[in-house]
Amino acid sequence: MGIAKAKPKYTVEQYYDLEENEVYKSEFHDGEIFAMAGGSLEHSLIVLNLSAELRQRLKGKTCMPCDSNFRIKVPATGLVTYPDASVFCKKPEFDPQDKRQQTAINPTIVFEVLSKSTESYDRGKKAENYRQLESLKAYVLISQNSPHIEIYERHGDGFWFLTEVKGLDQEIAIKCLGMKLPLSEVYDRVKFGKQKS
Repeated sequence: MGIAKAKPKYTVEQYYDLEENEVYKSEFHDGEIFAMAGGSLEHSLIVLNLSAELRQRLKGKTCMPCDSNFRIKVPATGLVTYPDASVFCKKPEFDPQDKRQQTAINPTIVFEVLSKSTESYDRGKKAENYRQLESLKAYVLISQNSPHIEIYERHGDGFWFLTEVKGLDQEIAIKCLGMKLPLSEVYDRVKFGKQKS
């Protein structure tokens, strides 16, 4: 019987150094590095549409949208990840362990586009981590299989409430940003069909 090899453990500083030279993005948690999968055409279109809408609707306001290339760290749990989009309504604060200042710790809202391979993680463990961010006011999940958006908003001391909207003729209010997001814009050019990874 062979002896199983132990997985290497990394520090977050080692992760940041490795990530600097990588072609592909990875998440970091509890000393382990996890490769992130590529997305479908639908996923890509939704992220692009969402980013464009956030940029347009927040133009001239204090809140700043960021795309999926900007990392977020959850200090309470150590998770480092790349949400599909995020918004900062205060000046981004950077993880002091990231000497390149490419990892923020204070998003106001994060957005994730669901896929077959990541949906349970995005709804479960990742959401649990995100909720530990003191700055976070909302977490948005966007289906890529049908026009359906869910927003979890923080109310009071630790209470999160769900609002969901379905249909291309609908829009979802994002209270912490003072805006409404039309589903027809988020899903522009998206063809619905069989669920992709």
